Order: sequence, then C-alpha cells, then structure tokens
Amino acid sequence: MPNGISPIADADDLCRLSAAELNAAYRTGALSPVEVTMAALARAEAINPLFNAFTMIDRKAAIDAAGASEKRWRTGEPQSAADGIPTTLKDIVWVEGWGVRYGSRTTSAAPCDRDAPAVALLRRAGAVFIGQTTTPEFGWKAITDSGLCGITRNPWNADKTPGGSSGGAAVAAATGAGVFHLGTDGGGSIRIPASFTGIAGLKPTFGRVPAYPSSAFGTVAHIGPMARSAADLSAMAEAMSGRDLSDWQQGAGTLTPLGRIEATLEGARIGYWSKPPSGVLDGEIAATISQALGHFERFGATVDAVDLSGGDLLGLFQHHWFTGAAARLALIPENERAGIDPGFLEIARAGAAFDAKALVAAQLQRGEFGAAMDRLLDTYDFIVSPGTSVPAFDVGLEVPSGSGLSRWTEWAAFSYPINLSQQPACVIPCGMTAAGLPVGFQIIGARGDDARVLSAAADLEAAFRPLTQTFGLKDVA
Repeated sequence: MPNGISPIADADDLCRLSAAELNAAYRTGALSPVEVTMAALARAEAINPLFNAFTMIDRKAAIDAAGASEKRWRTGEPQSAADGIPTTLKDIVWVEGWGVRYGSRTTSAAPCDRDAPAVALLRRAGAVFIGQTTTPEFGWKAITDSGLCGITRNPWNADKTPGGSSGGAAVAAATGAGVFHLGTDGGGSIRIPASFTGIAGLKPTFGRVPAYPSSAFGTVAHIGPMARSAADLSAMAEAMSGRDLSDWQQGAGTLTPLGRIEATLEGARIGYWSKPPSGVLDGEIAATISQALGHFERFGATVDAVDLSGGDLLGLFQHHWFTGAAARLALIPENERAGIDPGFLEIARAGAAFDAKALVAAQLQRGEFGAAMDRLLDTYDFIVSPGTSVPAFDVGLEVPSGSGLSRWTEWAAFSYPINLSQQPACVIPCGMTAAGLPVGFQIIGARGDDARVLSAAADLEAAFRPLTQTFGLKDVA
C-alpha cells in the first residue's frame, strides 16, 4: 500500500472492537474502560504524526473519564451503551474546557465554558472524549487542510486526501483511534470522508441531533456519527440524539426512535441514482457500484434507475453555501482576514454578491426540491448511489487534478442535494479501486427513517463483505 498503512491491520486488538463488543466485555469485567481508553490514546498518538487527524489529544481528561466509567460498570450501573466508549469530537463543536478553533487562526483558543448539545448528550451517556479532530477552516470544503493545523492525510495513501470537512474524524475511525467520532455534514462532510477512507458515516435526518450555536451555513448543516460499522453508527446516533431547547431549528416534534429494524431490504423497492447533477461519475467507481447493486437480488429487492428533479441543484446549493460563508466572514474584522483560506474568501465574496431576491428564490426552489424528494421516497423504500463521484485525490487540491472543475461542490454532487432535502443518508464501503482506495455506497431514506437506513446499511455491510474484507475492515456481522 503506497505511502500509507493498512488502517486496521496494524491496530491493537483493543482498537478493533465495536461498541457492542466493548459493552459485553465491560459487563463481564473482561475489559476495563481504562485499558481500552489507553489503547485508543496510544493509537491516536501513533497515527497523528503520519496523518494529522487530531488537533489535540486530551490524555488526562480521557483517563479520568474512563476511570469513572470503570466504576459504573463494576457496580452494574453504566449510563448507557456509550459508557466508556473512546470518542473523538470535531474541532467545530463546543466542548467544555477545550479551545474550539474551527480550523481557523482568526478564532480564540480560550476554553469553552459549555458543551454543545450533542457533546453534552454524549458526555451524559458516559462517552470518553479522547481528543479533537481536524477540519478545514470553518468546515467550508470537502478536503481537510487549514493554515492553523496543516494537511490531514488519507491512511490508505498519505499522498491522498481523506476528504472533508470531517477528515480528521474519518482518519481516526479508519485507524482505530477511537470507536465513536462526531462529524458535521453541510454538503457531504461526513459522507465524503467516509467514502474516501473506507468507514461508515451517517448524516441523520435534520434535527435528530441538536445543534447550538446554529451553523452559519444554516439548515443544510447536520451533526452526525462516524465509525467503522453501521452498528456503531446506530449506537452513537442513539447517544447523541434528543431534543434541546437551545436548538429552535429542531422543531417541536419527535422523531421515530433508533434501533435495529429487521428485513428492511426484503422485497424493497430501490431507486438507483447514478447521474450526478454536476461533474462526471468516475468509471471505476461506477463499475464497483454496479457490482455492489447485484447484492440486492439476495433480498428480493428491485432496483430502478431514478434521477433527481429540481433544476440546477449545484447553483441552488451554492446559493445557500456561499451566503453562509459570507455570513461567517462578516463576523471577522477586516484586519484579521489576511491568513484566511483564499478559497473560503472567494466563496464568501461570491455569496455576499447574491441579492436578496436571488436568495429568497433559492429558498423557494429548495422547498420545491425537498418536496420532490419526499415524494420520491414515498415511492421508493431507499435511494442508493455512489458515495462520491471520484476516488480520493492528491492532498493540497480542492478538485482532482486535470478534472477541469473549479470548486469542491462540483465533484460532491452525490452529497449536497441530500443536505438541501434533509433526508438521512448513510455511506458504507463497498469495494476499492485498482489503486487501493476505498469506494463508498450511499443509502438514503425518508425523513425520520434513520433506523431503517442504518438497518439496511448493516445488512449491506454483510452482503458487501467479499468486496471490503480485502482492505482490512473488521468483520462486524
């Protein structure tokens, strides 16, 4: 494997274990949260000089939290299935006692005085926070590098990007540096790095996971779990979901509970979305996805070709994303902008040039597209697609060399439409390229149907095992 290491093959045995396996071992006393946390910390410290996944590793706080978890398990009173599970948090959510920089030199390093709601829920569940993972500046792009933290690299080939903006979380997951990994996804920032690094990632239904403060990018921005399996995604999503009164955008309603749903794919009607609304689908990825689709036959599922309506979805997304960048930039004084990522400045200035009429028109168009997606997912049980239209490409670039593209949004076309429409979407690995890079498979469900999406993903993981075991994923079936 050129310039990289096998993400799982070199990990300690303790770093291979799932949340369910750890729960069972904690319950019997065969393992302690302290020894598992120590193994995760050692793994994080070993891989960070190679791939730059972490901005900070909090050894003391992690060991203290693990010790408290160990006492709870010994007395038979764990706080949840997440109790004692090593967890990482992206440098874009508030964590009490940590400096949260959003990958930017323009932000303060002062420790936060409170947790973001999702972090508070994980802490209440007993998760052990081992460190903070890298992001590009303000999470603005689908690769992970910044002037503050440098370049994050893909463990399958260190010359390639792990994607972004949750690239550090993806690398931590792929290399066994923790079990649960909190990511954010405004245009694919969980699902793209999941595809590029061969892990699992879920963009939940918007509002399932509470957020505060609200993202400058508005209601396209989701918070969700990243892990090495759909089962771990489900366990983490359960721990970080809930109502929080600081998040008005959640709405007042409730969402269906998470949990395993049997036979989600038996006789299901599947829509296969293969034409990206921008850019071109790589031929090798298309062939890998086509091979993966053959596994639906064993479930008696039918697969139809579908396309997404909605007109210029790239332009629609960019109206929302670029104006969000403009809003974020407006908070930074002019005399502090010299070191900001030039690409972020470009899209922010483009967003500032949109007039109010254009923005309102984009919001109305988004509503029409969202309703069309709801109708499509009333007809089909799931929509499936490639995770990305391209494999991981060289670090330091926003777009693949020689592609003729200018912005990351143009190659992220299987991701950003689902941020506009807010359905749950899960990416799992389904194969690899001839160059040894993972290929992701995306499963999309109706809003609120996160549990069905995760159950389908778990079934497909088992079906895809012959395609994935060659690049070292743990057998979690």
